[in-house]
Amino acid sequence: MTDTATNRWVQGPFAPVEVETTAVDLDVTGTLPPELDGRYLRNGPNPIGPVDPLKHHWFVGDGMVHGVRLRDGRAEWYRNRWIRSAAVSAVLGEDPVPGSGVFGDIANTNVIGHAGRTLAIIEAGGPIAELDEELATVCFTDLDGTLPNGFTAHPKRDPRTGKLHAANYFWARPEVIEYVVVGADGRVEHAVDVPVPGNPMVHDCSITETSMVLYDLPCTLDLDRAIAGDNLPYSWNPDYGARIGILPLEGTPDQVQWFEIENCYVFHPVNARDDGDRVIIDVARHPRMFDHEKNGPDEGPPAIWRWTFDRVTGKATEEQVDDRPIEFPRVDERAVGRRHRFSWGVQLGMSDDALQWPSADLIRYDADRKASETISFGTDRIAGEAVFVPRSEDAAEDDGWYLTLVNDVPSGTCDLVVLDAAAPTEGPVATVHLPARVPLGFHGNWVPTES
Repeated sequence: MTDTATNRWVQGPFAPVEVETTAVDLDVTGTLPPELDGRYLRNGPNPIGPVDPLKHHWFVGDGMVHGVRLRDGRAEWYRNRWIRSAAVSAVLGEDPVPGSGVFGDIANTNVIGHAGRTLAIIEAGGPIAELDEELATVCFTDLDGTLPNGFTAHPKRDPRTGKLHAANYFWARPEVIEYVVVGADGRVEHAVDVPVPGNPMVHDCSITETSMVLYDLPCTLDLDRAIAGDNLPYSWNPDYGARIGILPLEGTPDQVQWFEIENCYVFHPVNARDDGDRVIIDVARHPRMFDHEKNGPDEGPPAIWRWTFDRVTGKATEEQVDDRPIEFPRVDERAVGRRHRFSWGVQLGMSDDALQWPSADLIRYDADRKASETISFGTDRIAGEAVFVPRSEDAAEDDGWYLTLVNDVPSGTCDLVVLDAAAPTEGPVATVHLPARVPLGFHGNWVPTES
């Protein structure tokens, strides 16, 4: 039994589930669109054993992937499976899977489909866990011997080429951000070290049609916390400064152009795009990170900001776009690095000056209409990150469906909710009732069935 005393990141809707569940022919309210043929996958921390309530950090729980298989208007199955790190395999009395037992093998942050593989991923130098169709851990992979170090939780897929662009970091490789490009075939084809002045935490990156964007921000490795045994020893370091680096896609360190910005922290950009000689980036901007609260992100409300970088003058412009607390922003994956019309995120709540991760609602922004709308799921129902599934490859950005997990707090149940992207405020077109609670976690994606 996990010790949850005094640590909110393992209490209530964050509390881990303690069994793996398999269920078939799930109950559905409404009608599942027959075009939805694939797997909705979601990753997040789920500690399998006791935690230290004083030091346990939300980001370091053992990884667990949840999945729902949709096909022919049916919800064929639900599964949740721990990532088989060496520690998890030992607790479960299983033989270790190939490649486990190295630093960071919990793979608890995101899960993607790429080059026919299902990959669970994490930042900070952790290895990639490869899963099978039914979410069992096959191995920890170095992408056929081509990945020189660990990976990231947030590679960006170029819609034109299918390549993944990633910004990797590792505490034992200070003063570099490693820029890696994984080809559409699943093998690394470009890897360079970009020098930085310290040891920053680099959660995400951005791309445009022409450029890679690096985030060098003042949350850095804290040796005192590391020596004290903290799970995630990164702290706010305002003297470090904040800057954004822009270089050509598949470029080299000498091509990076750096722009100074005001101190802040960003876990997740909304999107980035080229605009002539400028690069425009929308982000969920936190005022600081891991300054007073060491076990999770709670240092003031994040909000959507826009940064504009003039490549000719070297000037950076910063402006706040919205004052509502927003996290887990997404766009249509086909619009990554391009101008998007729609973006959306989870609205966070505030209680006793503490952030509620997340709150109940989604906020969707319409760049064409310069408007936003709130998508609510009911009292005490908490929505997670939403993903968009287009009706067809060439469908418009609102021709398809949003899929999100919604936790019902009083009952301790969870649903996969399907919304019509053309009318998301009008309620679900289908609700898949899951047989197990899904703890509040991080990221996931829709992985369509391959033709």
